Amino acid sequence: MIIRELTNVKTVDWGNGLSRRFLLQSDGMGYTVTDTTVRAGTKSNLEYRNHLEACYCIEGSGEVVEMDGTVHPITPGTLYALDQHDSHWLVASPHEDLRLVCVFTPALQGDEVHRLDEADSAYGTAS
Repeated sequence: MIIRELTNVKTVDWGNGLSRRFLLQSDGMGYTVTDTTVRAGTKSNLEYRNHLEACYCIEGSGEVVEMDGTVHPITPGTLYALDQHDSHWLVASPHEDLRLVCVFTPALQGDEVHRLDEADSAYGTAS
């Protein structure tokens, strides 16, 4: 059995927020669970080439914007899943952080970060 508390998990600053990683590849579960905070007012162009991801909003607000411009509001109780390695924009509202519980498959090693300074999108493997 694996028991972890938020104060004792690996925390990665990915540029526009923090990813607290509860489960990693080394845990042998086959997936990762994170508690991710997206900083208020940030906009991140993201794409996961090596992982599928589902995110469930537990606090704050923002939006996920598809590359064709389709906007999906994100508020507590909303889940979005990137089931096709979808390139997208993740935008936190200007007045509050966006907090998500995220599941990645396959599992993350733990140190992955986005490359937000690249011209395209952040071809990272984790948020």
